[in-house]
Amino acid sequence: MDHPRFYYDLRSPAAWLAAERVVALLDEVHEFVPVELAALAAGDTDADLTEIARQAAAHDLLPLRAPAVFPPGDTRFAMLAATYAKQIGKVVAYSLAAFRQTFAAGRDLADRETVFLAGAAAEIHPAALVKGAALRGTAERLRVANAEAAALGVLDVPAVVARDGAIDYLVEAPA
Repeated sequence: MDHPRFYYDLRSPAAWLAAERVVALLDEVHEFVPVELAALAAGDTDADLTEIARQAAAHDLLPLRAPAVFPPGDTRFAMLAATYAKQIGKVVAYSLAAFRQTFAAGRDLADRETVFLAGAAAEIHPAALVKGAALRGTAERLRVANAEAAALGVLDVPAVVARDGAIDYLVEAPA
């Protein structure tokens, strides 16, 4: 691997915190890689939302406003949209917008309207998201990203895999 990679699933509030921090702290975001948490060993979004809210406040992020249904239902379309956004060079903008719609605006990521709002913030037309997410190549890229993350030893998200293969899960210890 020639550069660090940030692995995340849009349904993870810890990944939202990490994405905001990665963008704020690094001069250059090397690579955002959407993966499905269910494809990794942990495979679950067991989050302490009180702790997430505390960390968001500690880092001067938007206040946590979790969706009414958490964890969200089927987020496959949102993850395919993220994979498509990566293909067209808009993965960071789309992903940050999707995270913010979900965890700062309290919108349901399983709702396509939430995905379209995130796409609009990244300047991706809803029709392009629908078509891009429906491509077999997009689904294959997401499958390959899931498999590569697992092969590298990524068990949970958020995670950064460094050039030397070291994995950092980017989760702060509770205060």
